[in-house]
Amino acid sequence: MRGFTERNRSKRLKKAAVSYRALAIQMGGVLIKVGQFLSSRVDVLPPEFTRELTGLQDEVPAEKFENIRRVIEAEFEKPISEKFISLEPQPLAAASLGQVHVARLRSTQKEQAESGSACKDVVVKVLRPNIEQIIETDLAALRTVGTWLNRYRPIRRRADVPALLDEFTRTLYEEIDYLNEGHNAETFADNFKDYPGVRVPQVCWTHTTRRVLTLENVLAIKITDYQAISDAGVSRADVASRLLDTYLKQIFEDGFFHADPHPGNLFVEPIEGRRASDGLSRRAWQLNFVDFGMTGSVPSNLRSGLREMLMAVGTRDAARVVKSYQMMDLLLPDVDLARLELAQARVFDQFWGKDMTELTSFSYDEMRGLADEFRDLVYTMPFQVPQNIIFLARCVGILSGMCTGLDPQFNLWAHLAPYARKIISEEATQNSQAWLAEAEKLVRIFLALPYKLDANLSRLERGEIAVRTPEVSQQVRKLARATHGLTSGVIGAAFLISAAQLLGSGHELLAGGAALISLIFIIAALIQSRNN
Repeated sequence: MRGFTERNRSKRLKKAAVSYRALAIQMGGVLIKVGQFLSSRVDVLPPEFTRELTGLQDEVPAEKFENIRRVIEAEFEKPISEKFISLEPQPLAAASLGQVHVARLRSTQKEQAESGSACKDVVVKVLRPNIEQIIETDLAALRTVGTWLNRYRPIRRRADVPALLDEFTRTLYEEIDYLNEGHNAETFADNFKDYPGVRVPQVCWTHTTRRVLTLENVLAIKITDYQAISDAGVSRADVASRLLDTYLKQIFEDGFFHADPHPGNLFVEPIEGRRASDGLSRRAWQLNFVDFGMTGSVPSNLRSGLREMLMAVGTRDAARVVKSYQMMDLLLPDVDLARLELAQARVFDQFWGKDMTELTSFSYDEMRGLADEFRDLVYTMPFQVPQNIIFLARCVGILSGMCTGLDPQFNLWAHLAPYARKIISEEATQNSQAWLAEAEKLVRIFLALPYKLDANLSRLERGEIAVRTPEVSQQVRKLARATHGLTSGVIGAAFLISAAQLLGSGHELLAGGAALISLIFIIAALIQSRNN
């Protein structure tokens, strides 16, 4: 029976994917967005499913051009011919909320000055007619489902379903406001103005309204067209690496990220006549972002938790990972922190350093063994879902699938570790003054200890301290340990001051060595003090 089930597994999966794709195309709107997300999860979902849903990324049935024409002319209150030299009736891409047409601008010098752009070749993004009503219908259905889910206690205690739906609703309505999308594109461009290898289209404001958005045409090789990328002389592994690096910057530095990185919104543009900066034969290229309707913000408290997690993962520090969960409010109040830390350490032991091919090849028995070991945690699932992290999680999920598709040997750990070291270095530099103040406080404490010790010994000699004979040897041993602890503490504090000064002057390697020596001596001092 099991053999029969396995033989028919592929057919069953494909049938389920075909059914969902047909339903999504028929219903449109929100269901297509869910399908786009699922199609990118090649790291989690079977290929039968992802291949079938790939068409949802940019093969949604197009709206009739006459309907699109009416939207454009209603927005500008004039014929299309007065705004564009040409506008292709056949859409370049059709999405769930709108569609894109290639065009050439007809603009006066005054309009060019107002727009801040002299670009002629553009793409025009137009909302589908009546899309607001379609979205409202979909959201009403989701609210009904959300009400049912919220009645189920295990879900209710882990997620504020109404709040999540409110956030999703807000994001969707922002996505159909093209003035908002234009401002998002400009914010994104400003964040990457000094970052080589990333291109963001200029916004043509004179040809943009709430329902029509006109942008510089930056379309190139679709990021999932692996053969075309290789044929252009571009390394797919380099594309995966740059894609992840741009998102690390967005999330951990800018606090503002492109939240819809599905393959229809990312392009690889080879640069004619230029080679990669590493001197190899590969061609130089740019990573082009489009579609800024769905963006996310990372509040300062969430960013601090994410940075803590990144440093924890980069250094394989299980306790620090658990701390980051707490900072991001991911844990339920009654969680067993020690047990969770142990489970995190085992996850590091099992998976850390593995590339995507190795991670996806883990056997069922290996996964089951880990689950059985921590059955109590698996059963209770001590996590909750804050509403401000849901779109970030979605974004990271899509990225994971895209990087794996570009490079099956993509090693997430190899990319996170250097970025974690960079953040640790930055935070250490920023906090060097605080470290120095703490070091000075420790020195003052340790320097005061000899005087206190000497005063007590003098009192002992003068007979001012009553001593019972059986305890003399014990007290002498304590004094000896205190002296050793004092020596260790003073040496540790001295090295800590040196580390802070070296770090402030840019000598990171020497600072790290001094800090390590300092830590050893200070731990020794603390152990001695506890033994007293």
